[in-house]
Amino acid sequence: MTAGTSARPAAAARQLSAEALAVLDRFPPRPTPASWDATAADRFTVARRLLAPPFRADNAKERHWRKLTLLKTLDWLGLHQGATWQERWKAAGAETRAGDWQDQMLSDLDDAGLLTARDVQLHHRLGAGLVQLICADVIRPGLPWLLATPSPKRVAAEMGRARDPEGIAALSALREVSTKGRVTFGQALERVAAIMAAKGGPVAAITPGDCIELLDCCRTVFAGTTQTHPFSPFCYELLSAAGTFPTGAPATVRMFSAKFAGQLTAAQMIDRYDLACRPVRDLLVDYLRERQPGIDYGSLLGLAITLGKRFWKDLEDHHPGIASLHLPSDVAAAWKQRLQTRTVRAPDGGEQSVVRQSASDTLMTVRAFYLDLAQWALDEPARWGPWAVPCPIRASDIQYKKQKSRTKARMDARTRERLPVLPVLVAAVDRARTNAAARLDAARAAPPGELFTAGGQELRRALTCDTGPRAWAEDPVTGKRRNLTREEDNAFWAWAAIEVLRHTGIRLEELTELSHHSLVQYRLPATGELIPLLSIAPSKTDQERLLVIGPELADVLSAVITRVRGAGGTVPLAAAYDANERAWNPPMPLLFQRRVGLENRPIPGASIRDLLRKTLAASGITGTDGKPLDFQPHDFRRIFTTEAILNGMPPHIAQLILGHENINTTMGYKTAYPEEAIRGHQAFITRRRQLRPSTEYRTPTDAEWEEFLGHFQRRRVALGDCGRAYSTPCIHEHSCIRCPLLRIDPAQRHRLEEIRDNLLARIAEAEREGWTGEAEGLRVSLDAATSKLAQADLTAARRAETVSLGIPAYRDIAAATLTATGNPHAR
Repeated sequence: MTAGTSARPAAAARQLSAEALAVLDRFPPRPTPASWDATAADRFTVARRLLAPPFRADNAKERHWRKLTLLKTLDWLGLHQGATWQERWKAAGAETRAGDWQDQMLSDLDDAGLLTARDVQLHHRLGAGLVQLICADVIRPGLPWLLATPSPKRVAAEMGRARDPEGIAALSALREVSTKGRVTFGQALERVAAIMAAKGGPVAAITPGDCIELLDCCRTVFAGTTQTHPFSPFCYELLSAAGTFPTGAPATVRMFSAKFAGQLTAAQMIDRYDLACRPVRDLLVDYLRERQPGIDYGSLLGLAITLGKRFWKDLEDHHPGIASLHLPSDVAAAWKQRLQTRTVRAPDGGEQSVVRQSASDTLMTVRAFYLDLAQWALDEPARWGPWAVPCPIRASDIQYKKQKSRTKARMDARTRERLPVLPVLVAAVDRARTNAAARLDAARAAPPGELFTAGGQELRRALTCDTGPRAWAEDPVTGKRRNLTREEDNAFWAWAAIEVLRHTGIRLEELTELSHHSLVQYRLPATGELIPLLSIAPSKTDQERLLVIGPELADVLSAVITRVRGAGGTVPLAAAYDANERAWNPPMPLLFQRRVGLENRPIPGASIRDLLRKTLAASGITGTDGKPLDFQPHDFRRIFTTEAILNGMPPHIAQLILGHENINTTMGYKTAYPEEAIRGHQAFITRRRQLRPSTEYRTPTDAEWEEFLGHFQRRRVALGDCGRAYSTPCIHEHSCIRCPLLRIDPAQRHRLEEIRDNLLARIAEAEREGWTGEAEGLRVSLDAATSKLAQADLTAARRAETVSLGIPAYRDIAAATLTATGNPHAR
């Protein structure tokens, strides 16, 4: 990157958001002037300045080497043409040789006869002379050279000693409150020193544009590397936290990241698929532009993916040269067949085809595209008329009702499986949060290298040079190191997310948008009672709604606010990125935020999903199939709806709470249970009995009552009791030994033994006499007798078991009354 190059073109190539581009225009990188006072000074002035404080070394030996290398560096630069030292530096050509510029310097001095045998020892010390010139602002190397040089730490240390001690010290002091590691923090200081070396001035002179230019340069210099730290934007956070940037600077450097890109135009959306047919490409772009005012950006992007990729790009790949929307029947049928499946990676590493769940949605979108063109052709024939052709997708091709019923059945099955284990999950996440906090507190209290036990685990406080707020521990058996600070943070936010989702039934997007401003209150006019309310910002249906905050939810929100509240007692502002609209929201006191490095960042929905996944994996909760059970954030919304309606909430009230436009959507979230049908049927029977004639519920006569009681007396038999129903005859002709309704009396076991012995003797006689049929019938009775003996033994064993209930303790009633009332005369 040449001097004075702006970061604006590179940023535009990365498709930054509109907010990021506006910031770059407002805070551009500083240009490098052609000359300045320090670089235009003569050799004597430069040497005298660098040999005096603050550049003067502390000890004599270091002063000797610094002076020697400085003079040799000035000798080398003096060999090249230029009116300033900066021009001589560029003329020397060392900008392109960051790794071996010392070899070039020694070669030039040797050719000029300025290199002695003793000076050859300077090879590994020549950097000291150049670093002095850089920190004294005599020369300003380019950012690529500064990033590629093997001694960035020396530049940073010299900047903190000679150029701006106060500024570098203020940045270094933030190490105590940063969650970043020692390596990341040290490299951020090196990046700051690189900007000061390339642009000049102290730390306070650095602009946001300077940092963006540095980050763009890092992407060029370190392209292809497998390391992640060269691309770390933490230097921006460091300068922003130190108050270096002026008012209006972006709150986060993530605004300039390609990961958080801005919105694409309709043409850019379609051009991503490199369509061969230009007329169809232009038609799709015009169609998207026509639909854009009426839908949000996320829907527009999905429309472009369906029409551009899944529809027309697929047709071009399988039918090269196609140029008309009027598809032959065989082409349309083949496309619809391909749409039903998609290729995914198999567990063995290969590929396999699975059913595409969204095939009906794609068919409906393409059908709407054809019908829109036909409708618009009536209003603007010249523009849309040539594209009004028969639609290849019939209404019968889209089995929307069947798909909807299948989706409903699948979601109901998920809810039925997860609703019973919700208390187990809640207890697990609360226990994990408590244990993680206990381990963190114990680790902070333990000295390095000491064992401690907390949260059901024995760990050792790790020996580390990390002096930040993070607490590290290691397993004494495996030696695996763990960041207990991060574990406690993840456990807390997983617990908070699950509690808020299950108590409110809000969407994941609405959860991430909760702020301190969402907590409002309403005073009842009649009683003056204050009702705490939770305001849900408009999201999917653009409807704002208010939810009553219960005691459990109030405790959760109180814990969240206590955690995120800053030193001043206020909730910090955090800038959130709207992934659906691809735009940055203004900084707000969001509730779901946490400290990352030196800035407060919102917790995105993807992170909350990841926390839920890890929490469920650690809890060990399994489904009916024995596999680990997963919970999606929307599962809590369905569970909330089902519980609310089952507990008596009217569906139209649930519709308002959930923010649905149609009550059928609310009822689709509600899962029907068999118990609900049983209770409803029982209530119906009770109401019907109340309406029947009262004569059917008369008082029985004495004869009828005696007959009823006699039934129970006649149930008594020699071996026990008969369990047949009232007013029913014996269907076994009093063959009690074979009857399953016979309840054996353990006291009559000896009778059973006699019957069994008699049956054995009779079977032996029948086999001896050849009475095969008689023997077969006797064996059936023998099996029944054996079963009854086992039943009698089981009953006797169960009755022999005793349970100790303890002896009740007696207390003085008068003493208890005196203790409770304090009145000695009370009785």
